Amino acid sequence: MNHYATQKSISDAVDGGGLLVVAQWEAKPGEADRIAAILDRFLPEAQREDGVKLFLISRATDNPAQFLFYELFRDEAAFKAHQESAHFKTYIAGQALPLLTKRERAQYGML
Repeated sequence: MNHYATQKSISDAVDGGGLLVVAQWEAKPGEADRIAAILDRFLPEAQREDGVKLFLISRATDNPAQFLFYELFRDEAAFKAHQESAHFKTYIAGQALPLLTKRERAQYGML
């Protein structure tokens, strides 16, 4: 999860606003490394989506079972398209979500 698939800057990504989605995950005991491997395959695919302006995933340094997602989409339609993508259905819905004890998500409008 150390890579970012495009060369755009943060200021380029936030220009024009969008829909910000922040998610927090916590892995079931013993599943954190497996989730990290799934996310390593998922992240480049998500970052290449047309409606994605910024997509970052971090892993907590003090608790490696916790993951933080910072996702900026062009609009609500782009977010919905993301959730309908093959890579989301395969990696997130199909593989990662069953390995979680906690999943929280909030949406924000950019100022």
